[in-house]
Amino acid sequence: MVISSTCRVIYGDTDNMGVVYYGQYLRFFEVGRNEYMRARGLPYREVERRGLILPVTEARCRYLRPARYDDLVTVETWVERARGARVVFGYRLRNEGGDLLAEGHTEHGSVNRDGRPVRLSPDLIEALAPEENPAA
Repeated sequence: MVISSTCRVIYGDTDNMGVVYYGQYLRFFEVGRNEYMRARGLPYREVERRGLILPVTEARCRYLRPARYDDLVTVETWVERARGARVVFGYRLRNEGGDLLAEGHTEHGSVNRDGRPVRLSPDLIEALAPEENPAA
């Protein structure tokens, strides 16, 4: 399942050329990830209420075209895999014309409040069950 969410590029997201600063793409990915979790009925707040935290252990972003100030961008988010104590989210970022701006993934470990790894619960794995990787 691919969940799409949109956000507007604000001035603070850009460098002095009006182009989105490279680190901000990870923030767009986070917007997509939060909306994905919410759409699957398991917002981050609920995951944390259960005593689980999902810190990022790896992040990758491939930049293809620049996003610019005031662009409306769409983040497409899906789960690539969820098992054991790990979940991997995939992302694509597009502009209003549908052009692919960036793509990437984040890998998250599942830890308790003490920072110790814990397996994802069966209901969390079910909520995050990946489907086939969507076509680009």
